[in-house]
Amino acid sequence: MLSRRSVRIKAMQLLFSVNRDQQLEIDEAKKRYWASIEDTYRLYILNLLVLVRVTECAKADLEKRKAKRLPSDFDKIFKDKIFNNSIIKNLEQNKVLKKKVKELGYHESLNLDYCEKIYNEFSKEESYATYMAKESEQQDHLDILLELFRFCRQHDFFNEIMEDHYGTWQDDKSVVIGAVKKTLKRLPEMDDEFINEFFPSDETVNEFGFQLFERTISEDDSLLKLIEPTLKNWDSERLAIIDMILLKMATSEFLHFESIPTKVTINEYVDIAKNYSTAKSKDFINGVLDRIMTDLGAQGQINKTGRGLVE
Repeated sequence: MLSRRSVRIKAMQLLFSVNRDQQLEIDEAKKRYWASIEDTYRLYILNLLVLVRVTECAKADLEKRKAKRLPSDFDKIFKDKIFNNSIIKNLEQNKVLKKKVKELGYHESLNLDYCEKIYNEFSKEESYATYMAKESEQQDHLDILLELFRFCRQHDFFNEIMEDHYGTWQDDKSVVIGAVKKTLKRLPEMDDEFINEFFPSDETVNEFGFQLFERTISEDDSLLKLIEPTLKNWDSERLAIIDMILLKMATSEFLHFESIPTKVTINEYVDIAKNYSTAKSKDFINGVLDRIMTDLGAQGQINKTGRGLVE
């Protein structure tokens, strides 16, 4: 589920923490790296659970509408089908998902009032009325659930639920959203073990992410020596901390990750700088990394393997 971009950001944030907190031991930082990987997966589980709990509010909504003395036309046609469809039922009844939810204590910690408020607001949407007004096929159920999920992501209560549980929500948001949407589109054609498919792959989080984090820490001095000659009139001690961290990480990628093209590395760290550093950082990072790449290449220190990886 996690991309290389995601683990680069996690590594960068931990390297920043190590830089700023002199009491943070390296071993503890490594533990935090693995905890952050787990948190991304847990966010995926929590997103699925909230979606189920929001749709479940349709059951109580149906009972209220049935109890009205003077039901509206909409009340008369209303059904709890946003909850009673094969996609949501697959999630609700999934034994592996239930076990994981119990292990994580979400039944006790999840704010059901927020789920109800999200549902009540969504129930006023035109898309929901259109869905309710016709007989629904599988695609209709999928479409409304994707629309509900989009609505949730824009809702303050939904984001508050996620942020209350995990401080990494804003950083992990895009990758978790992608995993949830992929899940909805594949249900109910998956067995109970499907959630395990979305646990981050060892290749991404260990062979790349953790190794990048560990090498950048352990080779801090030697990386700085490679970077300083390319800074021209810049004093390395006056650089933004994030910028220096990104330069060290990228240089480590140039040297140690043979399957990643240098141009890909530069583009990745320029993009990260746009979101996590100063307004001018992206141009600065781009220029310095280009010089580092040229210098290391001339010295024969960059060795890329595989087709199309020499640039």
